[in-house]
Formats: sequence, C-alpha cells, structure tokens
Amino acid sequence: MSDPHQALARVVTFYETLSPASLARIAEVYAADARFKDPFNDVCGLAAIERVFRHMYTQVHDPRFRVTRSMAGVGEAWLAWEFEFRFRGWQEAQMQCIRGASHLCFAADGRVAVHRDYWDTGEELFARLPLLGVLMRWLRSRLAAR
Repeated sequence: MSDPHQALARVVTFYETLSPASLARIAEVYAADARFKDPFNDVCGLAAIERVFRHMYTQVHDPRFRVTRSMAGVGEAWLAWEFEFRFRGWQEAQMQCIRGASHLCFAADGRVAVHRDYWDTGEELFARLPLLGVLMRWLRSRLAAR
C-alpha cells in the first residue's frame, strides 16, 4: 500500500487546482473503476467521474474547491472542504459557498477507489434558491425546537 499522506496530498492538489484542462489528469488521482458518490451522482469509472466534473463547469461559473482540513489513515482519508461558485443565469455576481466533507478510500497504488461526498443540500443549496428557499426556511422554522 502506498503512503496515504502522499495519496491525500495528490488529491488535495488535484481539487484545489481543478480546471477543465486538469480533468485530463483524472487517471493520476482515481483508479480506473473508482466510484464517486455525492448527493446528486453515484457513478463508477473514470469517464463517468470526469463527466460529473465537466457537467459542473456547464452549471456554474468560477467553481473552486478549498480543502480546509484533512486527515489520512491506512487506506483512507477525510477532507473538509469549501466549494465556491457563482450560479449561471441568476445571482451571477454573488459568490456561493457550500461546505462539506469527503471520505476517500485508496487502492493499493494510492489512487482513489471510492470517493463519497457529504453535504447538506437543503441548507447549502436549496435554501438559497429563490422559490424553494422560501419554503425551506419556512419548514426549518416550523420544525426547529424552541
């Protein structure tokens, strides 16, 4: 098994420098049969993972990841991150920020075999949408302990 700290550093660098051009290097970071899961996607294989990120570039302006914390163990790692972007089509001038975490499992060669993102779609995304946000805030106020 390769050094999990080196594998983690490679992943952090990949995400913090992610661009449409850098997606060509995805095979350096992810195993050929890797699985990627987030609140909207559950895909396997390099082509499918690359498609998720290419789609991101069609949906938002100026996306960028910043890893705020990380820890690595034998064969796995955790990242805390912030994803900043601007919505396409509305509120383009306003930078948005989603905070989340990723659990990574590494293959024997140090590439990512499983990548699972955890983040709250209600608070971090849906509550910011004009019509849905009103409903989400109302529901949250109704359900909150007082």
